[in-house]
Amino acid sequence: MAHIDKNNVLEILGKKILPGQGAVINLNMAKLYTTTSVEVPVIIERSKKPGPVLLITAGIHGDELNGVEIVRQLISKGINKPVIGTVICIPIVNVFGFLNLSREFPDGRDLNRVFPGTKNGSLASRFAYQFVQKILPVADFCMDFHTGGASRFNVAQIRIQKDDEDGQKYAKIFNAPFTYYSKTIGKSYRETCKRLGKTVLLFEGGKSLDSNKDIAKSGVDGTMRVLKHMGMLKPRFICEDPPLDSIIIENSTWMRAKYSGLIHVKIACGKHVEKGEYIATITDPYGKFRHKVTASYTGYVINVNESPIVYQGDAIFHLSIPTKLAHEE
Repeated sequence: MAHIDKNNVLEILGKKILPGQGAVINLNMAKLYTTTSVEVPVIIERSKKPGPVLLITAGIHGDELNGVEIVRQLISKGINKPVIGTVICIPIVNVFGFLNLSREFPDGRDLNRVFPGTKNGSLASRFAYQFVQKILPVADFCMDFHTGGASRFNVAQIRIQKDDEDGQKYAKIFNAPFTYYSKTIGKSYRETCKRLGKTVLLFEGGKSLDSNKDIAKSGVDGTMRVLKHMGMLKPRFICEDPPLDSIIIENSTWMRAKYSGLIHVKIACGKHVEKGEYIATITDPYGKFRHKVTASYTGYVINVNESPIVYQGDAIFHLSIPTKLAHEE
């Protein structure tokens, strides 16, 4: 099990990393059908001065590339080299999924629904178990980067539970454009972190199989603000707050397509809309049908379905709504 001893020596995955050292250690995931090993690089940077251990992960879903780009930038720019403490970066947790441009593990399971895993379970469950046993114990603070799935574009946001005081504190420091109160999902990585007493921020931004520079910048800037607050960010990095404080979203609802067809979105993700405002059109391919989609509530658009075609019942917009309306639904 990973730990830091009384001499501030970090032992992780069978290796010892001294204060002031950096290392890349591979977590052996499994083997391909060809018996070729698939390994997950774990990038570790340590200060000579003791301090917190920050664990930064992305790619739990292999097709969510924005998170991978955020962590890559943290490493390539040297932001992950702390003034105090330790920063552990894992840009691609689900390497299998990344290789296949797939959300799931090869066994068809969603890695983010099998934590904390089991020693003798499915491939995904075994990997989650090894991760929780061999890496997570040493972390004091966790940041996990995700995107929307299935062509659904998420506005840059931090997700926390409403009753999580530490989460609220650090979400305010991260200061993403939006902070979305959401309950933890059973057997997710976030839930496991909370059960183990780890403070965790979950970042969502963009969509799967897509790289968005604005989303990446939001993730990198927010991480730098957290590092600065912890005293871990080197002075050479300029860390500025955005012009507006994070917008809190307590309740939300999905708008669904009333018809199947081609969808033409008229509003950008993150914008505020009024009830009844024209936000999209659904048409047939033959020029015979045209349906105007209007906002069902006044609120912020926090997710947009960017697929060019939709079926009746598909989720097309995610809107924030007042608490009173949420209770009435």
